[in-house]
Amino acid sequence: MNNVYIVAATRTPVGKGKGQLATIRADTLLISVLRGALAQVPTLDPEVVEDVVIGCAMPEGEQGLNIARSAALLAGLPISAGAMTLNRFCASGLSAIQMAAERIQLGQADIMIAGGVESMSRVPMMGFHPAPSPLIFENPSQLPLAWGMGATAENLAQIWNISREAQDSLSLLSHQRAVAAQDRGDFTAEITPLEGRRIIGVENDGEYQEQVLTIAHDEGPRRNTDMAALGRLKPAFHVRGSVTAGNSSQISDGASALILVSEQALVRHQLTPLARVMGFSVKGVAPEIMGLGPVKVVPPLLERHGLEQSQLDWIELNEAFAAQVLAVQKHLAFDPECLNPVGGAIALGHPLGASGAIRTTTLIHGLRRTQGRYGLVTLCVGMGQGIAGLFERL
Repeated sequence: MNNVYIVAATRTPVGKGKGQLATIRADTLLISVLRGALAQVPTLDPEVVEDVVIGCAMPEGEQGLNIARSAALLAGLPISAGAMTLNRFCASGLSAIQMAAERIQLGQADIMIAGGVESMSRVPMMGFHPAPSPLIFENPSQLPLAWGMGATAENLAQIWNISREAQDSLSLLSHQRAVAAQDRGDFTAEITPLEGRRIIGVENDGEYQEQVLTIAHDEGPRRNTDMAALGRLKPAFHVRGSVTAGNSSQISDGASALILVSEQALVRHQLTPLARVMGFSVKGVAPEIMGLGPVKVVPPLLERHGLEQSQLDWIELNEAFAAQVLAVQKHLAFDPECLNPVGGAIALGHPLGASGAIRTTTLIHGLRRTQGRYGLVTLCVGMGQGIAGLFERL
């Protein structure tokens, strides 16, 4: 099979739900990162891009009608470039990268763009009109398909005796690491800044006064949180539970895009590779413990590529919930220093369909900054799946 290289990787800053990106449409977010990714490789003519694959967990409303295609054309990509939107819930962005990479591996394409987008401020979780199959409710064994993900996190906390204190401690660490990374400027190279607008007043004639803002930083990390503040939060999913808004991922808005090429294209267009795509693994798990998805996919992926866990220099484990991360840790025991070293989704946000691509973008830039070699991205997925991707810095 052909080698696959990533030559560009960028993302928007991530906004909190109803926060700094709430006035920006999802297609506008996606247009920004598509242009941002192309700007990272000025020797690559957009006319040679063959296809665009974009993940989106709720592809309806402003995110509907194949947002990948409309955004690609509005971003200036050629009419000849195809585009598709795919949905694997939280794994959509990483699945988009997987699909693009596999096409190149099989010799069916040379230059692809992959990524993800989600505006949870403008398209609600579960969409505007959720309508699950009635068959789910007729069969007790299938009822977990309708469970909210918070309930599955409570399951993990109960089954593996994960305390509220442990969850809050992980949340605090995520925020502390994210704030420290912001202060060091670690995210600067991976973020494509956005232009936003804020209403600052109303004229006598009723016209709004607006202030144009440059948005270049993630909104989620909290500088002043501590264990006491986290401890005051009430359980969010069960009256006697331990999962709270503070130790769960944030409702967020954001997008990410990466450019993947074959070795032939790398040479032809004089491109510098950021990383090599090694491979992926996807498996299903019981929906009621969906957070354990990474446990099923990481070991076989590493084995397939002849790697030990100890060889991983950077691990992006999406922090859907602190309970979920801690449950995975009880099984896999990742090196804590290599696990989410600049914080995770609890602090940085989780714009569902974009998160897999965002986590991959952070991983690639992190490996280059620290001179690490091997990196892993892994996510749990609603309704019970796990996904992992393995990358090598060059």
